[in-house]
Amino acid sequence: MTALNSVGILGTGSRVPDTIVTNLDLEKRLDTSDEWIRTRTGIKARRIVADNESTSDLAIAAARKALDDAGVTAQELDLLIVATLTPDYVMPATAVVVQEALGATTCAAFDLNAACSGFCYGLDIASNMLATGAYRKALVIGAEVMSRTVDWTDRSTCVLFGDAAGAVVLGHVDQGGVLGSVLGADGRGANLLYIPSGGYKEPATPEAIAAKRNCMVMNGREVYRFAVQVMGEAAVNALTRCGLTPADVALFVPHQANIRIIESAAKRLGLPSEKVFVNVDKYGNTSAASIPLALDEAVREGRIHEGDIVVTVGFGAGLTWGANVIRWGAKGKG
Repeated sequence: MTALNSVGILGTGSRVPDTIVTNLDLEKRLDTSDEWIRTRTGIKARRIVADNESTSDLAIAAARKALDDAGVTAQELDLLIVATLTPDYVMPATAVVVQEALGATTCAAFDLNAACSGFCYGLDIASNMLATGAYRKALVIGAEVMSRTVDWTDRSTCVLFGDAAGAVVLGHVDQGGVLGSVLGADGRGANLLYIPSGGYKEPATPEAIAAKRNCMVMNGREVYRFAVQVMGEAAVNALTRCGLTPADVALFVPHQANIRIIESAAKRLGLPSEKVFVNVDKYGNTSAASIPLALDEAVREGRIHEGDIVVTVGFGAGLTWGANVIRWGAKGKG
């Protein structure tokens, strides 16, 4: 049996749009308040793309930063995954748009939709593909323009989401790296968080658009209940699979959806606030971009060091969940 290679994160990058929409801005449009949003979600602001920006624009910018951080050229990539629920097109994949822009002309490229868990799924898939030795370098991107999925007159959803992209470059490392993951889904909750129209079951006809069926529908109470349960549970299961415990965790990087959900997961793990990375206040819920954006900020703020055990965990529509355990390492062996 061929031994598997250790696969680690060689570089990180992110991109957020320039336009900032604060809770005070939303007060002027909606029957809501800064206090109501902050106390229930922890969100103070979110970033929104310009009319001429798309998911691929954010993804390309984040990817270039990650490649530069890793010291890897686009031509060295063997695999490119874009985790997104807001692709540029139904066809082709946004990944090939990103591939062409980067000049990564020889790599495999595809999109992955596991909603807010998408980056956790992509990281696990890419690390396993590289571990076989058949691939040497991979780029995993989470990128979303969530502002185009919401009804901006619906205060229950539009205040929660923002736009962003985050990316990581993966490669073979001498030690550490991605130690293991836990992924899951429960399709019984598919109708708790979904966009009814716009696919081929219910095309986005003028009538559907007029009824705003091309916008997100969410059962907030049930999604919250699911998230509180699954976030901590998935993280503990992933650590157990790797022979580790919450006491080994140096930094917990959860999906940034709601501060109460993050605090509940941290409590389940018994982690103090200094071991939990939070930026939901600045960006809101950026779906698949949430975790790689947080990872990149954590690295640049000096919150992650060589040898640290870092745990990522996400949950999302589907209902899906995922958690990754990473031993942060040096840049790798190429």
